[in-house]
Amino acid sequence: MRPPPCFRRSWQRRIRAFRKELLESAHCIIIVPGLKAGAFVFGGKYGKGVLSCRSEARTGWSAPGTVRIEGGSFGFQIGGSETDVVMLVMNNDGVDKLLSSKFTLGVEGSVAAGPVGRTATAQTDLQMHADILSWSRSRGLFAGVALGGATLRQDLDDNETLYGKALENREIVTKPTMPPKAAKELLSLLNRRSPKLEPSSN
Repeated sequence: MRPPPCFRRSWQRRIRAFRKELLESAHCIIIVPGLKAGAFVFGGKYGKGVLSCRSEARTGWSAPGTVRIEGGSFGFQIGGSETDVVMLVMNNDGVDKLLSSKFTLGVEGSVAAGPVGRTATAQTDLQMHADILSWSRSRGLFAGVALGGATLRQDLDDNETLYGKALENREIVTKPTMPPKAAKELLSLLNRRSPKLEPSSN
């Protein structure tokens, strides 16, 4: 297995696009590069990506687990048959759903389009009831996107490729797990941009 695209240097610029306040309030991050759409606005969706969560001490980011996302509606896309998707999990309820074997976005976990621009902080305050905030990126720009009906599940096959055994995502992110070499730069960037979870977060 080649390293997932989100482990590559090109993804560092995309993480830097997020306001620091958002990352500092997030419990986990999910990155799905190159989500493939079967049709414009409506139709099948499929993609693979990774997630990382805060440590139990609320500092630093965990070794990554792998995920796949399938089906559902992604609202209005900003162009292209492939779209990068980033989600921030904002509370403990969202983390628990994320670390289950699979769950349905917008059904088992509330999802809101992530805020963008100068009003990001104010919008986030209004949206903090959502378990997950989500964005899509196409043609070089990030925009908030409403997800609904898509299934997000752990990918045990890819975890086995990365770690040598089929670890579950909950085990990877909640126990001391040595991250694969390919994830070093991504985790280093996350730890530089947002080394700890704000005490006011749930």
